[in-house]
Amino acid sequence: MTHRKVYRFRMEPTQVQGEALERMAGARRWVWNWGLARRKEVYEATKQSLPMAQLGAELTALKKQPETAWLKAVDSQLLQQALKDLDRAYQAFFGKRARFPRFKSRKKDEPRFRIPQRVKVEDSRVYVPKVGWVRIRQNQPIDCTIKGATFKRDAEGHWYVTLTAEFEMPDVALPPANPEKVVGIDLGLKDFAVLSDGTRIAPPKFYRAGECRLKKASKALSRKQKGSKNCEKARRRLSRVHAKVRNQRQDWLHKLTTNLVTRYDGLCIEDLSLKGMARTKLSRSVMDAALGEFRRQVEYKTVWHRKHLAVIDRYFPSSRLCRECGSINANLTLSDKVWTCGCGAVHDRDLNAARNIRAEGIRTIPLVYGQSPSREGIVPVVVGHTNTQNACGEPVRPRQQLRHGSVKQESHVL
Repeated sequence: MTHRKVYRFRMEPTQVQGEALERMAGARRWVWNWGLARRKEVYEATKQSLPMAQLGAELTALKKQPETAWLKAVDSQLLQQALKDLDRAYQAFFGKRARFPRFKSRKKDEPRFRIPQRVKVEDSRVYVPKVGWVRIRQNQPIDCTIKGATFKRDAEGHWYVTLTAEFEMPDVALPPANPEKVVGIDLGLKDFAVLSDGTRIAPPKFYRAGECRLKKASKALSRKQKGSKNCEKARRRLSRVHAKVRNQRQDWLHKLTTNLVTRYDGLCIEDLSLKGMARTKLSRSVMDAALGEFRRQVEYKTVWHRKHLAVIDRYFPSSRLCRECGSINANLTLSDKVWTCGCGAVHDRDLNAARNIRAEGIRTIPLVYGQSPSREGIVPVVVGHTNTQNACGEPVRPRQQLRHGSVKQESHVL
């Protein structure tokens, strides 16, 4: 089975190479605008869409005209890729996944371009067609086949190359997981994550820590005259503050997810409605926590390391469900951190949710035969056995009944 990996390295071009990269990004923007104008012109005249093949042939003819002969100095695949990106944007619009393609502004559009082939990496250098070898900060080797490269300049003025590579993985079933190494993860804001083994991970709150610097840099930018050099300097200072917060968050998340995936054989997480959580009064804290990025990294890293991942239905009452008797506390509120069940069991809200998520997710994970998790009252599904018991021997209630028992989606945001 073929999978993809993405590598991103910072480039260190010389002044001449930097100018060449900007020219290629400008050519990509020009071709995009030209292709968009041609498609709109043909549609207004004939009420039919211009085929991609005909648009590519017209682009080739442009190189022979004196006023557009400068296109010969740009890599041909780069120009064709710009037209493919435009066609993909049209398909996304007709598929109601995006708005109608718009013309790209020289001032607002960040310089970038894509080259699908002939990009190589050797000795901490990347080969860019029509530019040559450019030094990069390569912090890890590339052991896969490169299938494409995207070059982009960020708001700080630094160039980055993003390499898409493919690698083969054996198309066989994942090895059974050791139940002792299967963990449930309850995500939130007070604690970023609470694991079923009792581990609590505090939220770093990088945005909150850098909020004063962001406000100061943003206020300085608002006082500058638009279009002036001082305005550009202030914009770059603000971009550097944003970049630092973003890099801190990404570095912390990568270290955390890598540690979890390598440490455990199976991970059980909850399918949270992040869009709904981002529309609440806690939206700033939700965006700062980057719960969606955490799940994205866990999903692809479990594939790379051949580990198990179970995603629990978002309507599963993980916090309300008593893991001792199986009853549901319908009166539980977000402010209740500790609650007592009618059977006398006292539960920590987040820890109880993490253990219920593990108990629910472990049903879909094949386990090593003959072993059972160290979890009071829970006997999971093992290889060769289909019948299970839960909640101290009581039968597990059906999923539909659990859905009706849960009043609303649990977000665990406090």
